Amino acid sequence: VQLQAYGGGLVQAGGSLRLSCTVSISSFRFRAMGWYRQAPEKKREMVAQISSSGRTNYSDSVKGRFTISRDNAKKTVHLQMNSLKPDDTAVYYCNDAPPNIAWGQGTLVTVSS
Repeated sequence: VQLQAYGGGLVQAGGSLRLSCTVSISSFRFRAMGWYRQAPEKKREMVAQISSSGRTNYSDSVKGRFTISRDNAKKTVHLQMNSLKPDDTAVYYCNDAPPNIAWGQGTLVTVSS
C-alpha cells in the first residue's frame, strides 16, 4: 500500500492550497481517511477525517478553514486549506483513520507571515 501526498508549497498568510493524496489500496472506498500534520519539533496530529460515507470531522485549529473530501473512483483524498496561518506550517500526511498504513513522505506546507 502506498500513500502519495502532493500539492504543498510556500504560501503567504491568508492564502489557500489544495492537497491531494492517492492511496493504492483496493478497499479505499470502505476506509475512513484522514489528513495529519507534523510541525517541527511537535507530535503528528490529526487535522481532518472523512468517513467512508462522507461524514467529516476537523480539529478545532482548522475548523471553518479546511475542507476534506474524497473521490472513491480515483482513490484520492483532498484537503482544501483556506485562510492559512503561519501556525499551519508543517508536513502534511494522509492515512486512514485511525492511521494503520505505513506513512508516506508527506508534503510540506510553509505559510509565511
